[in-house]
Amino acid sequence: MIPQSFIQELLNRLDVVDVVERYVPLKKAGANYVACCPFHNEKTPSFSVSPTKQFYHCFGCGAHGSAISFVMEHQGLSFPEAVEDLAKHIGLPVPHETTHREQETRAAQAAGLPEMMQQALHYYREQLKHSETAVHYFKGRGVSGEIAARFGLGYAPDGWQNLATLFPDYTESKTLLETGLIIENDEGRRYDRFRDRVMFPILNARGNVIGFGGRVLGAGEPKYLNSPETVLFQKGQELYGLFQARSAIRASGRVLVVEGYMDVVALVQHGVGYAVATLGTATTPVHVQKLLRAADEIIFCFDGDAAGRRAAWRALENGLAALTDSSRLLFLFLPDGEDPDSYVRQVGQAGFEASYANALTFSQFLFKELTRETNLTTEEGRAKLVQTAKPMIEKIAAPALQLLIRKRLAELTGLSTAELETLLPRAQVAPRAQAPHIKPRRAPSLPRQLLRMVLQQPDLARGVAIEGLDEESLDARTLRALLALLNRDPHITNHPAILEAFRGAPEETVLSEVAGETLAWDGDFDVVQEFQGALEQLCASARQKRIDGLLALAKIQPLSAEQKQALTRELSAGRVS
Repeated sequence: MIPQSFIQELLNRLDVVDVVERYVPLKKAGANYVACCPFHNEKTPSFSVSPTKQFYHCFGCGAHGSAISFVMEHQGLSFPEAVEDLAKHIGLPVPHETTHREQETRAAQAAGLPEMMQQALHYYREQLKHSETAVHYFKGRGVSGEIAARFGLGYAPDGWQNLATLFPDYTESKTLLETGLIIENDEGRRYDRFRDRVMFPILNARGNVIGFGGRVLGAGEPKYLNSPETVLFQKGQELYGLFQARSAIRASGRVLVVEGYMDVVALVQHGVGYAVATLGTATTPVHVQKLLRAADEIIFCFDGDAAGRRAAWRALENGLAALTDSSRLLFLFLPDGEDPDSYVRQVGQAGFEASYANALTFSQFLFKELTRETNLTTEEGRAKLVQTAKPMIEKIAAPALQLLIRKRLAELTGLSTAELETLLPRAQVAPRAQAPHIKPRRAPSLPRQLLRMVLQQPDLARGVAIEGLDEESLDARTLRALLALLNRDPHITNHPAILEAFRGAPEETVLSEVAGETLAWDGDFDVVQEFQGALEQLCASARQKRIDGLLALAKIQPLSAEQKQALTRELSAGRVS
């Protein structure tokens, strides 16, 4: 783990304008800088970067965050990777409060695992030049030399201990064993994991080799063999071809997810450069989150058989929580007997991309599968549909999408939206942030006003506790969480640090929206005075609600002695006129 105090120091040393401008050309516009958003396609700039507040905000797609967030989203890096990248850029060493897993990874790096993997890559690539069979295989699949080099394709020759020529300590090295390149049997004898296979290097977000996939030449099982899980390689977190596809994903705004190495290579060979593949495992929530950081549209491409539908359903289930109202999940099922490799070679880039018109949207696929074996002509069938859909709908975090899914469910079951609400209560969702030039239809709530001012000047919250704020709106819950954070952690002194502290939490969405609203402020008011006034008004309003509740209760039944004392205390504190 990286200490919060270091995150604050890093953000203090960085200028978000400089960080963003490494990747996106910015233009000065008043106090801020603007550009066309790098996270969605647009012609008119709605992406704003504030040098004073040290965050960016897009009024088109809602993208928002600090310098760390920007590098994560734009480069597809994890949080630790983004911190390491930024810290390295300014020459700041990163301290670690290490977990056991992180200790293992750092020990592996110190022991030279990455270097060993890189050596193996060069070895397999060199061996490809000397294998007519392997070269013939790739040429027969239409792979050019340029694409082979781009993906680092190679060949592991037949034989039990070929890597012994590369690693002199082959029979003794514990580190070599930890790479997964070799296997040790029960008798202590070691041998190469990959033998007589064409090799596909697996790269992480930084372009480092973390594993390999090998396809057998000719007959043999398993057809595909992957590196085992190691401290460098976790299958459920990595995607084949993502490093090579980054620029194409950014340019197209979409990513195509397939299941095989050769599918990716063939697609890129034919111009579909935004293809990636899962690594012999089902699509995981981490995969979906990583892909949605890279693009708004994900197209899952599967075979049209039962196995393909099961894989697609798993992808849908694991994408529920990560979906936003600006993102799209599509499910493309190929004709019988075809896979992406064979199909793109038949129809080319244009034909393959034209097939996207036949893809099912998230909602279409969801209801198609939910109703596949459900008889909607009976009350029992419709009741079953509600119960089957309920846990899935509850996981959808995108507010507008969830509402529309609910309406569609109501239509299918013949229920009114109110009736469905009683069976499937809807959690409160945050409203979408408004652009600064649009006047809100109504004044923001007192909690939201206070959130704006605390983000503007976090020190206002030190020592502040709002007594009796039991309101359950998202704004109120976020305000309580923010006050608690600022009062327990003195290292957090500005908005970017606040946003990083709430990364992945429910409050992050509200804080991002509120921060976007502050970009419209002209700053011509006394924040401290306004904060005190709003705080007093909020406390008085909460007190009045408690008074009204006790008075209403008194009309129904006699108050207890404790309730009478509470009413006396509240009344003596004063009423709100």
